Formats: sequence, C-alpha cells, structure tokens
Amino acid sequence: MTKEIIIPPEKIDQVYASLDQWAESTGYHLNPNREFTWGLVEGLLINRERYGYQACPCRLAVGDKEKDRDIICPCEYRDPDLRDWGACYCALYVSDEVLRGEKTIQPIPERRPREKQPF
Repeated sequence: MTKEIIIPPEKIDQVYASLDQWAESTGYHLNPNREFTWGLVEGLLINRERYGYQACPCRLAVGDKEKDRDIICPCEYRDPDLRDWGACYCALYVSDEVLRGEKTIQPIPERRPREKQPF
C-alpha cells in the first residue's frame, strides 16, 4: 500500500502561478480551464514528492528518472502534440488557437513508444 500524498492548496496555487508565468514568458500557454489545470499541477507535485521529479501526471512513471526522462514535464512530446493537436497529451499546455477558443481539445494519441511504457 502506498502512502497518500497530500499537497497543500497554497502550494498548488504557488506552483500554478509560477508555471503559468514561465509558460507565457517562453511562448507557451497553460490550459485556460483553471480547475482542470490546477488538478494537473497537483499531479505534477504529487509525482515530484513520489519520484523526486515532475513526471507527467497522465502517464505511468516507473520511478527511475533516466527511464522516465522523456515524460518529465514538459515532456519530449509536448511540442509535436501542440503542433499536431493543439494540446499536449495531458492538455496542460495548449496552442494559441485553443487559448482563443478557436479550437477544442480532442483526445491526443500516445506518442510515447510502447517499449518505454511500463505496462
């Protein structure tokens, strides 16, 4: 049985604000659905507590930083997903079109090679 990890809401708010500021300053955008995005940030922080790094909250990490390097957020697949689909796999990052409401987020196919997936 694994221990439940609880992240204080203030910490999630702090990291959310910091991540949003960083994303915007580097030409990226967080998903405008604040409640949804807040949950993803919470997942990143839980993974940071659990593994010592911010593995994508929408993928299964193995707990080995080297093996999970491709899914440490922002993951290796973010940019091609944004280009092709308008959002990354977990929809934390979105394109300009999604941000402006001109495009809706659809399910994103998994780009991570099967041999890198734990199951």
